[in-house]
Formats: sequence, C-alpha cells, structure tokens
Amino acid sequence: MKFIIKIIKDFPAYLWSGWGAIASILLFIAFWDMGNQIYGDLVLPSPLKTFQTLIFMLQDDSVWVEINTTLYRATIGFGLSLVFGTALGLFAGFFATTSMMSRPIVTILVGMPPIAWIVLAMIWFGMGDETVIFTIVVASFPIIFVGALQGTRTLNGDLKEMADSFNLPWHMKFMDIYFPHIFSYVFPAWVSGLGMSWKIVIMAELLATSNGMGALLAVSRSQLDTPTALALVSIMISSLMFIEYIILEPIKKEVELWRN
Repeated sequence: MKFIIKIIKDFPAYLWSGWGAIASILLFIAFWDMGNQIYGDLVLPSPLKTFQTLIFMLQDDSVWVEINTTLYRATIGFGLSLVFGTALGLFAGFFATTSMMSRPIVTILVGMPPIAWIVLAMIWFGMGDETVIFTIVVASFPIIFVGALQGTRTLNGDLKEMADSFNLPWHMKFMDIYFPHIFSYVFPAWVSGLGMSWKIVIMAELLATSNGMGALLAVSRSQLDTPTALALVSIMISSLMFIEYIILEPIKKEVELWRN
C-alpha cells in the first residue's frame, strides 16, 4: 500500500520530467505538417484535419464500442502472455535443463512471422476473438519469456551466497535481492510485449474480424479515407503511450530506485 501511495505522490514530478518527450512529439507534429504541405491531403492530411476527424469520431458511440473491443482483445492476449511468459521464464531460469529445452521452441516462436500465425489461427479458430487473442499470445509470449529467463539466469551468485550465509528470511531475499534484479529484465520485456500486442491486435483485426479498430482501419483503407485512417492510428499510439508512460513507467522508476 505504501508503494502505491508513494507512486501517486511522486506522479506530478514524473509528469514534469517528461517535457523532453512532449517537445519531441511537437517536433514530430511540425514535420507532419510540413509533409502535408508537400504531398497534400490525400497522401498525408494535416495534423489539424486529422485531429478534427478524431474528435468527430470520438463523439460517435459506435466508435467507442470498436475501441473497447480492441482493448478487450489486447488486454486478454497481453495478460495471458505476461502471466505465462513470466512464470515459465522464471521457472526455466532456475533449471538449466528446462532453459536448454526451451531455446528451440522460443526460436520457432520468434522466427515465425505474425502474419503466418494469423493465417493458421483463422483456419483453426475462424474469424473471431480467439484468432486475435491467440496471435497476440504467440507473438508476445517469447519476448516476455526470454526477459524473465535472462533475469533469473543472470542473478549474482555472490549475492545469493551472502544472503544464505546471513540466513536471511526468504521474503527478504526475494524483495531485496532477487526481485529488483529480475524486474530490471522483466519490465523491458513487458513493455516490448505490450507494444507487440498492440501491433498484432490491429493487424489481426484488419485481416480476420469484422469489428474492432483494425476493421475500421480496413474500411478507411478501402474508401481511401486517409484522415480517418490517421485518426485511428492516433488513437492506437495514444493508448499505447498512455499505458507505457503514465501507468508502467512510474512503477518502473519506483522499483528501480536500488540502481541509484
């Protein structure tokens, strides 16, 4: 509870420290507007027109239904990847034989293109939620698994021996020695898995479902509606940045205070 209260207390300072990121976003928008002046609205609509389209879309309840559908699929898929990838990665890290046995499986999962998984999932599960969620899991799971595995395998043996020599309780060993080190590997893997999940859910919806943001993107593509397409992309990017920088990053900074 104290941990959560401290994160909330330090949150304004964290937001203030993000001025550099805000400046880079504004610079990106400036280049975007320059591209619009060069190529025109058909190829690259202006930021103003895109944001006007975005505001108009967000006033439509049906659009929110599609956004919630995509968020549901991405959350379930990423959640399954996070739980099973972290748990199995930690387990494999503590046992050398399991680690060696898992390497070829991870190589297969990483090497297989997501589009191939989507095609197979469409054959196995049809056109629905199962196809999207399955594709997210098989694409994100190996990233999180490898992060947890590396975090466990690289634990400092001297620190473990020191903890054993002082007969520290197991909870002190975990919170003060194991957890900070493992988390420094697992958290970047979570962030990478989250980004992968968000990209995969849109791709899978575009190809395999008739609802969700990916389906809306497919419709805008068929109608050559570039402002709507860019507005949808803006929603996707904003959602991902909100989750990563507003929710996950403060937690990371608090947990990794031991580095300082």
